[in-house]
Amino acid sequence: MRGGAVRIRRELISELVRLAHLEPAHECCGLLAGSRGAITRIFRATNVASNPATAYEIAPQELFSLIREVRAADLELMGIYHSHPNGKNEPSPRDIELAYYPDTAYVIISPEVGAARPVRAFSIRHSHATELDIGIA
Repeated sequence: MRGGAVRIRRELISELVRLAHLEPAHECCGLLAGSRGAITRIFRATNVASNPATAYEIAPQELFSLIREVRAADLELMGIYHSHPNGKNEPSPRDIELAYYPDTAYVIISPEVGAARPVRAFSIRHSHATELDIGIA
């Protein structure tokens, strides 16, 4: 994240929207990784939250496994994504409270058909969310 922006490959934007539409009533989630300042890969995760319609949670063992995959691919963790099926694609109070990775982008997807900006990215630091511009890599 440089200068309030995150760079993502164009095809990944479409793929994130597709993933949000697979189960539009549940939050999808996963990790975003890349190199040289650009997100180039999606690492899907299973949402194990007790209520996946309103929250997301990645089981610790899956999170560790995904981070190992990111490292094995010689990439760096650059973002965490999830969808908001029942609200705006901006950080909820819970998202802000549980933002444990301040150096990553939090990408939130709206599965709403015709959403003006179906994919948005945020920096969350010190309990404050700032929207990031999304550049195409």
